[in-house]
Amino acid sequence: MDLLLWGVLPYVSIALLVAGTLWRARFDQFGWTTHSSQVHESRLLRIGSPLFHFGMLFVVVGHVVGLLIPMGWTDAVGLDDHAYHLLAVSTGAVAGVAAAAGVGILVYRRFTVPAVRRATLRGDHVMYACLLGAMLLGLTATVLNSTGQTGGYNYREGVSVWFRSLFALRPDYHLMAGAPLAFRLHVLFGFALFALVPYSRLVHMFSAPLKYLVRPYVVYRRRDPEQLANRPQRRGWERVS
Repeated sequence: MDLLLWGVLPYVSIALLVAGTLWRARFDQFGWTTHSSQVHESRLLRIGSPLFHFGMLFVVVGHVVGLLIPMGWTDAVGLDDHAYHLLAVSTGAVAGVAAAAGVGILVYRRFTVPAVRRATLRGDHVMYACLLGAMLLGLTATVLNSTGQTGGYNYREGVSVWFRSLFALRPDYHLMAGAPLAFRLHVLFGFALFALVPYSRLVHMFSAPLKYLVRPYVVYRRRDPEQLANRPQRRGWERVS
């Protein structure tokens, strides 16, 4: 079971992520959208969406640093283990709470606003469940680890080493077998979320609007009321001279 969960399942999840993204980019470009429901309700969206997106941005950065940078590297720059954990817990907790609060507001909005509820797809229920599950389990693991409820477990010597071993195609799945339950469930929800991205509205995360930086300006001209009043009236089928 440990081999299947921590040695096989991660590669299955990544394969679904890559294959699904390529398939949608090739055959479902019109479906590559957030399915925005802003037209139905905007007040809660203006609060929940920035909280979720900015919170998730810092959560992802924190996970990249915590999982991919070995302890030896941070020690080499003078950041000891205590200072690292203090920085990681403080920033990670704020980002995690912001992201969880944001997605909580979005879920509340989706189920309480009738028009938004009618626009909800079946896959959205699974997506929100995975998002909330991963966030709440991550916060739970952080709290338990910070308060000493995990027996002094250091994820940088366990989960992080296992995660880096996946890139070497030699997964050290025994390290995950000894991780606390909250960490293991958090990882499982995370990989389930990876596999779900191409088949949900989360696929829009790969569509950074970079063209907005180089596209021509859109010029808006104001209509002069006097010119409109003096302009001759034409029927819709008459050609403009």
